[in-house]
This record gives sequence, C-alpha cells and structure tokens, in this order.
Amino acid sequence: MSVFHHTRVHRSEENLAREGQLAWHIAQVAADPVEVDDETRDMIVNRLIDNAAVAAASLTRRPVSAARQQALDHAVSISGAGATVFGCALERRTSPEWAAWANGVAVRELDYHDTFLAADYSHPGDNIPPILAVAQHVGADGAALVRGLATGYEIQIDLVKAICLHKHKIDHVAHLGPSAAAGIGTLLDLDPETIYQAVGQALHTTTATRQSRKGEISTWKAHAPAFAGKMAVEAVDRAMRGETSPSPIYEGEDGVIAWMLDGPDASYDVPLPEQGEPKRAILESYTKEHSAEYQAQAWIDLARKLHGENPALTDPANIESIVLHTSHHTHYVIGSGANDPQKYDPTASRETLDHSIPYIFAVALQDGGWHHVDSYTPERAGRADTVALWHKITTAEDDEWTRRYHSIDPAEKAFGGRVVITLADGSTVEDEIAVADAHPLGARPFAREDYIAKFRLLAEPVLAAAEIERFLELVQRLPELTADEVRQLSIVAKLGVLASAPAPKGIF
Repeated sequence: MSVFHHTRVHRSEENLAREGQLAWHIAQVAADPVEVDDETRDMIVNRLIDNAAVAAASLTRRPVSAARQQALDHAVSISGAGATVFGCALERRTSPEWAAWANGVAVRELDYHDTFLAADYSHPGDNIPPILAVAQHVGADGAALVRGLATGYEIQIDLVKAICLHKHKIDHVAHLGPSAAAGIGTLLDLDPETIYQAVGQALHTTTATRQSRKGEISTWKAHAPAFAGKMAVEAVDRAMRGETSPSPIYEGEDGVIAWMLDGPDASYDVPLPEQGEPKRAILESYTKEHSAEYQAQAWIDLARKLHGENPALTDPANIESIVLHTSHHTHYVIGSGANDPQKYDPTASRETLDHSIPYIFAVALQDGGWHHVDSYTPERAGRADTVALWHKITTAEDDEWTRRYHSIDPAEKAFGGRVVITLADGSTVEDEIAVADAHPLGARPFAREDYIAKFRLLAEPVLAAAEIERFLELVQRLPELTADEVRQLSIVAKLGVLASAPAPKGIF
C-alpha cells in the first residue's frame, strides 16, 4: 500500500533536512531492490513493443531525422559501448544521452504511445529511451533494465497523480526528468544520495512553459520529452561524479512549488511505494489505438460507432451543430475552450491538428476510423465538406465528466463525454463514451497480441520481415536477456529507408 509523502514549501531558516524532501523519498524508492512482479514485467515488454512500433512509423519524418542526425554526429563516449539509434544498424551507436534524444523524439513524434492522466498529463513510455540507452552503454542485462523501467514508470505516474503542472502553464515533462533520473539510478544500482542529487538536477533543468502545446504547436512537442530524458542521463552522470544539485528543489522558498506551482502556501501529498512494495504503477497506464492526443481516443471510437450506425451524420448539410460535453481538461486543452483559432484552421500543423478535438471528431465521423498518416494530410484537413462539418463542432465543460476525469477510482475515471448532434430538421442524436475501446476497462482492452499487431502494422513499411521477427522474439524475452542482447534492443530500417529521409545539417 502506497504511503503519501506530504510536501510543502519551507522557508530557508527552517533548514529542511534531505530526509524530509520529496526528492529524497523518490531516491529511496529508486534504491529499493524490491523484485518486479510478473504482471509488471509483462507490461514493460508490451510498452517496449509499443515504443518501437511508433518509432518505426516516424523514422522518415523530419523532426525524427533531425534528432537522429544530431545523435549520429556525436561519437560514443569513451567509458562504454554506446547506445543504438532507432532505424540505424545495430553497430552504429552514439553516446547514451544522444541516443536518448534521438529515440525519444522518434517515440513521441506521432503522439501514439502510452499515457497516464490524473492531476496532470504524462506519457510514461518517454522513460524508456533514456533508461534503455544507459543500459546499452554500460552493459546492463534485461533484469536490470526491467527494474529501471519499473522505477521510471512508478515515479512519473506517482508525481502525475499528485502535482498539477499545466494549471501553472508548466509543461508536463517536468515530471519526466526526475522519473527518468530515478529509473537510471535503479538500473545502475546507485545509492540514495547519488539518485537524490540526480533527481534534483533533472527537475531543475526540465521545467519549461506549456507554450510548446499552445497555439500553433511546433515540432518541439516531440523534442520536449527527449530533452528531459537527455537531461536525466546527464544529471545522473554528474551526480555519480560527486556533484550536487539545488536543494530543496521542490520545497525551497525559491523552489519549484513556491514559484512555478501553487505558491508559498502550497502543499501536495505524493503517493510513493513503501519500502519493499513492488513498483506496479505501469499497470495503471494505457496505450493508444489511435495516433492522437489521448483525450481524443474515446471520441474517435465514439465517432467510429456513430459513422456505422448513421452514415447521414457525415454530411455537414444534415448537421446544425455538434457539441461534445466533456471534462475541463479536454474542453480547455484540445477543445474550443482553448480559444486557439488554429484548432479550426485547415492549414494548421499536424501537431496542432492532433490537439484539436473538433477536427479529430469530424474526420473520424466521416471516415469511420483514424489513420496515423492519412488523417492528417493537408488534403484531408482541407476537404471542403470536412471543414464545413469541423466548424460546426464545439466543446463544453460538463462538471460530471470533469469529476470523473479526476476520480482516483480506476473504475470511475473517464476521459470521454457525451455528444449532442442537432440535425438540420431539429431532431437530435445523443450518445456517450467513458473510456477508449483500447483502455483496460474499454470495449476491447489492449493485450500482448494487440501490441504486436500495432507493431507489425506500423513497422511493415520500413522494416524487413526478418527484422520484425528478430525484434519481437528478442523483446519478449526481456527479463532474461544478457547485456549483449540488451544492446540489440532496437529496430533496423530496410536498406534505403533512412536515405529517403531529410538529412539536415547544423553546427555538429
């Protein structure tokens, strides 16, 4: 049973001892050698498959290519074997922080991997690239990698349960820096003091504003978690050399809580596992069936259902208005409550469109599904009948859906809402959905075979059949992999695939 660590701001003269600090408690959790249970190990394997799937689908996209080129322009650091880069030959390695960067962008680019939503947002699969990169570099085996990943997921999810960042316009990767640092600490079997210093620096260097997810969303959206992972690797390296970090990073009177979050009178209760308690938080997270913001997943499924039941709804001439009654977060972040004109702009970037629920619902309603490429093309976004339907869709906050969004009861927690479609003749069509079909409580919860099917679907255009089978066979033996086998945990593109991608030049 988790215990709650009470965190509040302390004046400097209070001289808060490190044993009372959240960063210290995180470090203690990371240093706890508790075994990872079978259910958690199996889900970690699923998420490694999931990350590889979405990375494969993004290999030739410009932001991913740019990050990959940056990584490949850096040599392997002298103290290890280096880490692999998605798409490249297994022998082509780079320094672990740069592998974390390149692979982190590849994983995040399509907004298509796992998620956890509570007091804030998160994509805990973002922990995998930095922790795996360090494991490959130092020669850790599969069992050590499993332990490190269990910690990364645990810490990020626990922070997301308790501390809201977006309310203060702080990007959600501020929870990722500390979690990745903690996971690397577990992987390397570091002592609590070293992990504590790394967590402090990782948080200090990864707090940034949410403008990266506001207005016309730029390609930095995919780079932000990769940067947090890269900073986590560097923070651990620095702490291992005996260097210290700002303290108390959360609770100080000039610290994160006092000046970036709820202010000098604020306090939070962060749930963390007790000593000896297995780290199982990954089991509370969920992946995406569709390549879009998680809060759009259930709405895509509902639109798909309505498309099959009533094809007349696809024609804007038949529609007076469509209102999606949903949670505060959905309304204000990806809905009309954001007051972002770009969310209704047919020329908006892909990153913006995947954060526009009016656009997503319109396309899914007309097409009866969603595709990670076709649903975002300029031609698809600019289709006249789609634009006409899209502009009839708005969102509205509903107190009950907001309450359910924030519920701590997994059986009640919901990310959907109720749609009211007013037809041109004055009649209405109403329906609702609580969670996505792929959610653990949804109509078709994702299981191992679904993760594998997603990987095959996304990998087949860019990986050879033998490479798909090699990776799937290897990753499903994760807990028993040797250090040499861990170094093979990557995907190698077909000959010519990477050559077709942009190869931008910079300083490096």
